[in-house]
Amino acid sequence: MKNNQEGFTLIESLLVFTIFLIISSITAFSLKPQNSVIDDEAFLNQLQADLHYAQAYAISHQHEVTVIFMSDQYKYNIYMRSDLPSLIERNYSTNMIVYGGSLPLFFKFLPDGNVNRFGSFFIKTSKKNYRLTVLIGKGRFYVIEE
Repeated sequence: MKNNQEGFTLIESLLVFTIFLIISSITAFSLKPQNSVIDDEAFLNQLQADLHYAQAYAISHQHEVTVIFMSDQYKYNIYMRSDLPSLIERNYSTNMIVYGGSLPLFFKFLPDGNVNRFGSFFIKTSKKNYRLTVLIGKGRFYVIEE
């Protein structure tokens, strides 16, 4: 009778396991920077959706809606009147810096959907810089990468 046991030795198994761990850790560390890019895009998409909502709310309720950024608190509020609760209050990452340009960090959507001010302000993230521009007339706005 022949005793022919085929299998792997402990050394071979540990070697394969070590190689697997090295490849897994390299993959995990290479994916981490993508997280900040996704956070940036999510913030910008949410901001644009909130501004569209504020404009639609101003038109549908025929009342001014104020948008104010509190960059020192890393949040922005959208409200109809200061004595009422906010329509929207959003916090954003402390890795983002929002600062004024030709547009200060507050403006209003008027009952007809227009804005009371126009211009640009800036959003700086850990990887990129963006400019949000509010156009004169009809309250349109857009975000571009600088």
